[in-house]
Amino acid sequence: MDQAVRTRAPDIELFRDVFNASPIGIAVENLDGQPLFVNPAFCSMLGFSEEELRKKHCVDFSPPEDAQKDWALFQQLKAGSVDHYQLEKRYFRKDGSLVWGHLSISLLNSRPSPLVVAMVEEITDKKTAEEAVRASEERLRLAQQIAHVGSFEWNIHTGVNTWTPELEAMYGLQPGTFTGTQTAFENLVHPDDRAGVIKLVDAAMKSGQPTQGEWRVVWADGSVHWIAGRWQVFMDASGEPSKMIGVNIDVTERKLADEARLEVNRTLEAQAALLQSREELLTIFVKNVPAAVAMLDRDMRYLQVSNRWCTDYLRGRTQVLGRSHYEIFPDMPERWKEVHRRGLQGETLRADEDCWDGQDGPHWARWEVRPWKTPDGTVGGILILAEDITRRKQMQEALREGEDKLQLLLDSTAEAIYGIDLEHRCTFCNPACLRTLGYEHVDEVIGKNIHNLIHHTRADATVLPVEECRVHRATRTGEGVHGEDEVFWRANGTSFPIEYWSYPQRRGNEVVGAVVAFIDTTERKLAEAALANVSRKLIEAQEQERTRIGRELHDDIGQRLALLAIQLQELHESSLIPPDVRSRTGELQKQTSEIATDIQSLSHELHSAKLQYLGIVGAMRGFCREFGEQQKVEINFQTHDMPSSVLPDTALCFFRVLQEALHNSAKHSGVRYFEVRLWGTSDEIHLTVVDSGVGFDRKAAKESRGLGLISMEERLKLLKGTLSIEAHPKRGTTIHARVPLGSDSDSMRAAG
Repeated sequence: MDQAVRTRAPDIELFRDVFNASPIGIAVENLDGQPLFVNPAFCSMLGFSEEELRKKHCVDFSPPEDAQKDWALFQQLKAGSVDHYQLEKRYFRKDGSLVWGHLSISLLNSRPSPLVVAMVEEITDKKTAEEAVRASEERLRLAQQIAHVGSFEWNIHTGVNTWTPELEAMYGLQPGTFTGTQTAFENLVHPDDRAGVIKLVDAAMKSGQPTQGEWRVVWADGSVHWIAGRWQVFMDASGEPSKMIGVNIDVTERKLADEARLEVNRTLEAQAALLQSREELLTIFVKNVPAAVAMLDRDMRYLQVSNRWCTDYLRGRTQVLGRSHYEIFPDMPERWKEVHRRGLQGETLRADEDCWDGQDGPHWARWEVRPWKTPDGTVGGILILAEDITRRKQMQEALREGEDKLQLLLDSTAEAIYGIDLEHRCTFCNPACLRTLGYEHVDEVIGKNIHNLIHHTRADATVLPVEECRVHRATRTGEGVHGEDEVFWRANGTSFPIEYWSYPQRRGNEVVGAVVAFIDTTERKLAEAALANVSRKLIEAQEQERTRIGRELHDDIGQRLALLAIQLQELHESSLIPPDVRSRTGELQKQTSEIATDIQSLSHELHSAKLQYLGIVGAMRGFCREFGEQQKVEINFQTHDMPSSVLPDTALCFFRVLQEALHNSAKHSGVRYFEVRLWGTSDEIHLTVVDSGVGFDRKAAKESRGLGLISMEERLKLLKGTLSIEAHPKRGTTIHARVPLGSDSDSMRAAG
């Protein structure tokens, strides 16, 4: 068999396997849009067999409006205007239902007869989710509009105060006419209430706590309206107020009801002595009671209604008195008619919540129907008492929409988030938390002890008891916690390091649990380890180069200078040269000796053999003595409680820190006396270098980041040590280095 044929056969077989195994629907069509081949995924997506799909034309797969868009693009492909295109369209399933698909069309020109490859990925869930989000946002907007809740956001830094249209309407303004300043708002407040509102705002800006209040506003037509407001000020990083966010509600009806109730009380008190007739008292009560009350006879004709009933049902008293209830409300549901019949038979019925369609939309009420009796004991009719709870229902719906929005945020964020109660039982967790912990279903986590699920351990893999758990400490202290010193475990038994944020969850002032957000820091830890390895190699290379240069200075240049000094000494002592030349050679011999001494000191700084043979204490004491003699300064070196042996890397690190610190102090402090202290504790070694010189600005030094400071920090970081600097202008400087003892360090202490 020809080699090309043998090679092509596996390729065709591979293509067929990929075509059949692809999870994405694929169809190969001719330029007339007729399917030639379809893969199993496409058949499964639409519910047709391969033979049924090959008998269809590409425009038969979708509703006409979607098919027209697809066919128009197909004609461009066929004409050569484009060689591929994509669109989202609907597809008919065999059962008549519709699914959404993302269609990608490509033209194959490599064949004698060009073909078209169509790939379809089902996106029904995506489209459904997008539609749900749009619907949720629209419901939230409508809820705010229906509930007559207006909101604002005041940027305190810029002075811009942004109002929603509902809030503008609440203050009697046309949409878009509010000028957007706090002064403009204050001018809308009733003059008698303005000072109190300004005082509340000032108090909120100082405390940052939620604040509320009520005040009057005067519309352009002179009418007075009551507003209830609630707001909170948020601070910036410097603790200064940055913005205020709040909501306002028109409580005029409630205020009028309160005033009506007070007026009723005053009226009853003033006229009780004059109105002796029970009928007159009842009439006045029914008219003025701040509730929707109606009195009907056995024929369901209105005998009396309260003012609130007229307000709630948008009817005047003269429009209803004497008329039939069913004439006024011809679309009365049959279930309510049954309630009225039972009331006329002597029953008392009530409902906690009931809904009906009013002229301005759905209304909710809590009602009671009870019979009233004549003096002879017979039922004369019924009393209907109703409380309009529409506003409360609207607020509940708005709250539910807000909770849905919060849930959407939790579901879409990449951070893992969960909540716990005081018993460490999981109260909620988002999808990112399930994925990170390796669980598939929320039921595997909800209600379980989250501390046990994550095997809560420290970074050194030791298990933390519940009472020492830092992540969940917020439930005990009521304070937020941020750190990255712990390790979590996945469901499959693998562990990973985390960075976490934990905040207490409160009900009023009582802590009832905590909310925890965390991220997997594995990749970051690996990057830090790689960077530390690079730093270690750089420092090792630096030490090797120091050693080489130190030996070159000592063994070569130092020896050559010593030989030159000897030759100059011999020349100086020779009687064969003139006295003036002899004097000059003596000076040269002295300078050469001094240079040789300086080079020897420099070689010791670059590579100190004392560190290897005398140990860290002896090497540091010797360096302080030599440095003091060379720089003409006094160094007080003290040591105590040092381990009998110190790891070489630790000794070298402290020696280099001492060198750098003393050089910096001698150069910049302006004083000639320094204190060096080296000591050990049960788990650390400490080194301090102190001077009482001019000091420096720590913030400026941190921003400049000189190489000496960076070198000290990097050396200590490789040993898990720390460097701290206490410095103040004209008050001296203290450099403090500390390194934890290695696990194999001798815990025995030796006098310094």
